[in-house]
Amino acid sequence: MMKFTKQNFFFLVGGMIIYVVDIGVDFWVASRYFCQGQYSWSILVLCFRGLSSIITQIFSYEWFKNDWEGTDTGKLKLVFLVHLFHCGIFIRYWFALKYGCQAAFKQMSSRGASEADPSNFIQKQAVDAVTDINMLRLFKTFLETTPQLFLQIYILMEHGKTHFYQYAAIIMSFCGISLSMVDYQISLRKSLPDKDEFRVLSKFMYLLYKLLTITSWILSISLITLLSVRISVILLICLWICGFTWTLKQHTTFCKSKKMEYLYRIVVGIILIFSFFNIKGRRTKVWISIYYATHTVVTLGILFVYMFWKRSFIKEICFTIVSILTILSLVLGILFLAVYYSHLHPTTYFKPQACSDEVDGVTGQKERVKTDRFQDFLMQ
Repeated sequence: MMKFTKQNFFFLVGGMIIYVVDIGVDFWVASRYFCQGQYSWSILVLCFRGLSSIITQIFSYEWFKNDWEGTDTGKLKLVFLVHLFHCGIFIRYWFALKYGCQAAFKQMSSRGASEADPSNFIQKQAVDAVTDINMLRLFKTFLETTPQLFLQIYILMEHGKTHFYQYAAIIMSFCGISLSMVDYQISLRKSLPDKDEFRVLSKFMYLLYKLLTITSWILSISLITLLSVRISVILLICLWICGFTWTLKQHTTFCKSKKMEYLYRIVVGIILIFSFFNIKGRRTKVWISIYYATHTVVTLGILFVYMFWKRSFIKEICFTIVSILTILSLVLGILFLAVYYSHLHPTTYFKPQACSDEVDGVTGQKERVKTDRFQDFLMQ
C-alpha cells in the first residue's frame, strides 16, 4: 500500500471545499432559473442533484453497515439519521480528515511485536476513507455533474443567451468531472497493493482522454436534443439498456445484497452512457474498442443528420463551432486514449488471491469487505 502524504491531505481538503461550493452553485443556478420563470430548467437541476444525493447516501450507508458489522447498533442508527438528511458524505469527510491528519502529520510509534504496525493501520484507514469518498463522488459525477453539464450546454445552444451563473455551472461541472475521475484512480491504486503508481504524466493523459471523449459525447447529445428531445431521450434509454445488459452479463459482485447489486448495476448502466468502465478488473481491449467505435459512429451520424436534414441550422455559426469542437475533442480524446493504454497505463492487473480462513473477527471481516469492494470496481 502506498503512503497517505501531506499532499493527499491538502487535496482532500480542497475536494471537500469544491464539493460544498458545487452544492451552492447548483442551488444558485436553480434559483436563478426559477426567478426568470424557467421552471422546467430549475426542476431539472434540482432533480439531478436530488437523484445523485439519494443514491450516494444509500451506498454510503450500506458501506458503513457492512464495515461496521457486529459493532454498536446505536452508532449505526445515528449514522442512518445523518444519511437520511443527506449529510452522510460529511461524516465520511470527517473520518477521512481525522485519519488523514494522523497519517500525514503525526508520527506513529511502534508498540513492540504487534500484529500490524500502527502507522500502517492508520495509513490504511486514511486511504480507505478517501477511496470511499472518491467512489461516491464518482457516482455523483455521472448521476448529477455530467447531466448538469449537458443541460447547461443544451440551454446555451437552444437560447443563445448567456448569463454568469450558467458559465459558473459549466466550469464547476468540468472541474467536478476532472477531479473525481483522477482522484478515484489515484485513491484506488493506493488502496490496492497490486496496483502500480499513477504517475503525473499518466494522470494528465488519462484526464485528457476522459474529459475530451466525454465533452465530445455531451456536445453530440446536445445537438440531437436540439433536433428532437424525443429522439434524444430514446437514444439515451437505448444506451442505458445496452450498458445495463452488459453489466448483468458481467455477473458483478460489488454489493453483499441482491437489491444493492441491482442498484449498482443500474448506476453503472447510467455511467456507461457517458464513459467506459472496466467493472471486473479484466483486460478489455475489445470492449473499449467497440464502445468508442460506437460513440464515433453515433457522433458522425448526428452531424450527418444536420448536414442533410437541418440545413438551415448549418448556416448558423453555432453549428460550425460545435461540430468542430465535437470532432476535434473526439479525435484528440481517442488519440490520448491510445497513447495512455499503449505507453502510460500501469501494467499490473489485479490477480485474485485466496482469502485465508485463519482471519477471524470483525477486523478480518472489514478487511475483506473493504478490499473486495474496490477490486470489483475498476475504472479504466
